[in-house]
Amino acid sequence: MTVRTIASALLLLALPPTIALAEKESPPPAGPPKDFQLPAPIEFRLDNGLEVTLVPYGTIPKVTVELAVLAGSAYEGPQQVWLGNLTGDLMREGTTSRSAMDISHAAARMGGSLEIAVGVNATEIGGDVLSEFGPEMARLIADVAMNPRLPESELARLKADLARELAIARTQPQQMALETFRGLMYPDHSYGRLFPTAEMIEKFTLTDVRSFYGSNFGASRAHLYVAGRFDQKAMETAIRAAFGSWKGGKPSALPAPQPKTARAIHLVDRPGAVQSTILLGMPVPDPSHPDYVPLSLVNTMLGGYFSSRITANIREAKGYTYSPNSHLSSRYRDAYWAQAADVTTDVTGPSLKEIFYEIDRLQSEPPSAAELKAVQNYMAGLFVLQNSSRARIVNTLEFVDLHGLPDNYLKTYVRRLYAVTPQDVVRIAQKYIQDDRATIVVVGDRKAIQGQVEPYGTIVGP
Repeated sequence: MTVRTIASALLLLALPPTIALAEKESPPPAGPPKDFQLPAPIEFRLDNGLEVTLVPYGTIPKVTVELAVLAGSAYEGPQQVWLGNLTGDLMREGTTSRSAMDISHAAARMGGSLEIAVGVNATEIGGDVLSEFGPEMARLIADVAMNPRLPESELARLKADLARELAIARTQPQQMALETFRGLMYPDHSYGRLFPTAEMIEKFTLTDVRSFYGSNFGASRAHLYVAGRFDQKAMETAIRAAFGSWKGGKPSALPAPQPKTARAIHLVDRPGAVQSTILLGMPVPDPSHPDYVPLSLVNTMLGGYFSSRITANIREAKGYTYSPNSHLSSRYRDAYWAQAADVTTDVTGPSLKEIFYEIDRLQSEPPSAAELKAVQNYMAGLFVLQNSSRARIVNTLEFVDLHGLPDNYLKTYVRRLYAVTPQDVVRIAQKYIQDDRATIVVVGDRKAIQGQVEPYGTIVGP
């Protein structure tokens, strides 16, 4: 023992017992939750229909500029699956006045990059750059959105890329489960078409791409978001000049889906698989419904975070799986709740048993005040963290606009979260997590799992 160690020990012994042996004090209780405060946005609309939202935010001299156009995969026809992706890929290849290299160099010189992401409901074009280049980034985005070259010389290469992506996706059990699940729930809607066939990709032509672009891209279906540090006057001037000549285009005409669900088990055979991928769920109200926030809380408590009930059961207590999760998946005028888990083949049936047990338990027994408060604290903290960056603020504003949520949605989110009671949890679980209507998809070794899953629903399909 060193001299320093001996001295430290003697000092501790010399302290009064009440100090030396005192228990660690508990931290002070948290204060009341505060409303989320977003800086007041500046909003305006161009004559061609383009909506613009500017949000002064933060102290870092950077700005996120993003254009969201209602031109996602939802607007594809039955023989056009991934045509939106191909259109987005070709838009990256340059404009009528700039090459792809020119676009990349321009964005890099501004301290960022320009990205194009094709989602279900929207195609997003934008990037994060140094504040002084905000107006120039707006002009670059306008050029890409309004004047794409769509070069035929790149068509074969990009189609080959899509074909490779498709081949990979077809080997992944989670993607196989999702494709089956969505196809069953939305048999007559674009929301149910997840993957094309290889033949479909091969048949895409430049005429198809140009038709998709012409039918879906236009100012009246677009919203430009700017968040960060920027010169308001310079930004507005640049936006009006860059986008002012864009034609309004065709209005969005996306029919509302009519999801279908029934308690049945759909097996996707993977002979010899050592794991089963489970995906089960049912339609629920979309984010515009008043119950969506308490439903989000029910989802989190049930399977939506690490301390959730299903996770505690089949991961921690039973060891059936490593990372189960439940989630609310939403699109325009649509949403569903789903529970996913990759489990060992020999516990496929027991896993379903425990998942349904936890749903039934939440529907019959109100959670304790402590459990509810823990979920509320987690979700409130996560909400603040998710909206503490420029890009996240843009994503949240796009979500609010897509679903037509009220202006005070963000400000009142936290208080509505804490207003949920234990009795509300039971009511919401009973009303919406209707496991007697659940669509159940299991990807695995059919010979090994069919007998296990038969008690939990009628097995349909091949």
